[in-house]
Amino acid sequence: MKNLAAAAVAGAVALGPLSAPVRAQGGIPLVRDAETEALMRDYAGPIFDAAGIARQQVEIILVNRNDFNAFVADARRIFINVGVITEAETPGEVIGVLAHETGHITGNHLVRLRQALANAQIMAVLGTILGVGAMAAGASSGQSGIAQGGAGALTAGTGIAQRSLLAYRRGEESIADRAAITFLEKTGQSAKGMLKTFSRFADQLLFSAQYTDPYAQSHPMPRERLNALETLARKSRYWDTPANPELQLRHDMVRAKLIAYTSHPNVVARAYPRSDGSLPAEYARAVVTMRTQSRRQAVEVIDKLLRRQPDNPYFHELKGQALLESGSPKAAIGPFRQAVALRPREPQFQIWLGFALVAANETSALGEAERVLKLGLQMDPNSHIGYSQLAIALGRQGKTAEADLATARGLMARGDFSAAKRYAARAQKKLKRGTPSWLQADDIVSYKPPKLPGRS
Repeated sequence: MKNLAAAAVAGAVALGPLSAPVRAQGGIPLVRDAETEALMRDYAGPIFDAAGIARQQVEIILVNRNDFNAFVADARRIFINVGVITEAETPGEVIGVLAHETGHITGNHLVRLRQALANAQIMAVLGTILGVGAMAAGASSGQSGIAQGGAGALTAGTGIAQRSLLAYRRGEESIADRAAITFLEKTGQSAKGMLKTFSRFADQLLFSAQYTDPYAQSHPMPRERLNALETLARKSRYWDTPANPELQLRHDMVRAKLIAYTSHPNVVARAYPRSDGSLPAEYARAVVTMRTQSRRQAVEVIDKLLRRQPDNPYFHELKGQALLESGSPKAAIGPFRQAVALRPREPQFQIWLGFALVAANETSALGEAERVLKLGLQMDPNSHIGYSQLAIALGRQGKTAEADLATARGLMARGDFSAAKRYAARAQKKLKRGTPSWLQADDIVSYKPPKLPGRS
């Protein structure tokens, strides 16, 4: 399976088309998807409000792992595995995890947490994140810039070196539990989903750790703690409050999409049989068709989705991806343009549109490609794919110094600091001293990655 090479940089969260990961420097594979990220922001936003945390302060970063795990790395980042979403049947199960991790942030457990980080790989990825200063991920292929593989590349790979990433003290876990209940109460949400997740982990601890999810190992859940948590949760007046139907549908859609990208087609067929005519089932089958069959078949299935929801930007995005990956970038421009029209503030849509315009390989499209990519990068300042495509657009217009600077910034987003410095130095020689572009290049040339604990 061919990959869209994604890279981690700094910032707040992270899959649309799922952009497939390369490993961040520390070995943690991150992914981007506009639809999933939007859902996670909507899950976490009310929790952050209840916790007194500015929504812009904390990013939720998606990790390319199918097991159930989540952890906080500092006061600005929550890492959550894709497997959390695919295993959760209701929004509350994910929201409960986010609420618990937010409890660690508000409980100021991060000093001990840093001391408890299980391996230097986590610290290395944090070094990249803290050094670059913004979340970024990108996609590229070896075939004339045409994206390959999409989210299907999520199936790639080895994992984080140690399954048990963090070891919190039990007292801190209990504090985070209580904080999570408080946040859910303030936002009028039931804690049933949170209890369902933790109950499963409590049961798993009765078995060999070989079969235990990392989240259970790093968040020890003795039965007495679970009982105390359930007693507290049941006192809430919102205990029997069901999930919002609209939010449940969005959850089901994202879950179906991720399962379709990360599972064997036979597994998807069993989970979403032809007899299931629901929208999530159709979505899952459309993704599998795109992964395994011809462009014509994929577009036919996606068009069926669009007839059901013509204003769904993620369906237009999926169609654009299918066309782009099949070698039809000119045809992909229209669907990506429609996605942008429906959601103009989504930077990943802007960048995919720019990608298609560049890949169309028409001189007349380069000016628009440059404008679209720059707009996307203003909103997502370190998107590697954005910078790589911007560099191509600039280079084809003869703007070689600007192209080198864009390449350097993209390499910074990937954490490849030495290569970034080379391109920045080359750009700096051709840029007028003291201009904003020259100063950006100078910042890269002068950049020194932070020293990480335990490393020379």
